[in-house]
Amino acid sequence: MYDTPSSGGSAGQQGESAGPPASGAHARKAGLRRRLAQARAALPSADRHESGRLIRDHILQLPQIAAAGIIAAYYSVGTEPDTRSLIFALWKRGSYVVLPVLLADGDLDWASYEGPDSLAPGPRGLLHPTEPARGVGTVARADVVLVPALAADVSGNRLGRGGGSYDRALARVGPQVPVIALLYDDELLPAVPVMPHDQQVRAVARPRHGITRLPLEESAAPADSYH
Repeated sequence: MYDTPSSGGSAGQQGESAGPPASGAHARKAGLRRRLAQARAALPSADRHESGRLIRDHILQLPQIAAAGIIAAYYSVGTEPDTRSLIFALWKRGSYVVLPVLLADGDLDWASYEGPDSLAPGPRGLLHPTEPARGVGTVARADVVLVPALAADVSGNRLGRGGGSYDRALARVGPQVPVIALLYDDELLPAVPVMPHDQQVRAVARPRHGITRLPLEESAAPADSYH
């Protein structure tokens, strides 16, 4: 979601096309994306729904979520782990949730979620909040950022869909803010191809494994704590 490739030259796409090493990483990313997308498509809808429910419960139990003034999240589409019940639950308990609005240049603006009726169809089959946009810098003020991904690796590198939207957005997020990718259980990998512009995540949430803080090799703290 919101990382879908576009025909325009976003900052992320320009970075991926520069020079032979970048081209090799680009090709490896494309192949890995295809395999992951195929695996997701093969999941029964009941499994996807249950995965979303379990991820929701893990996220709601995080003390950082309970204490957050602003939570930047996203509304899932297609075969992504379902976030709809998570977004609704956060809103019902009084959290201030902002969702992305895809701009023409591929960057992300943000607007508040005010319940299911506050969403409308946007570009590329996405649902956008209809509240007034708050600016691309809104994500920099979030206390927790929940992001889509096709995979992440144990070092915290994130594999998106290739459009670069989230790399641009996450570049604005401070180093102490929990950035959590929502994945299926087998999508935390030993390594994913990395480009210079790629932004990392600081944890992943998975249905059966819960919250895993990253990078694994440097984490001596409990999985659901941040310093």
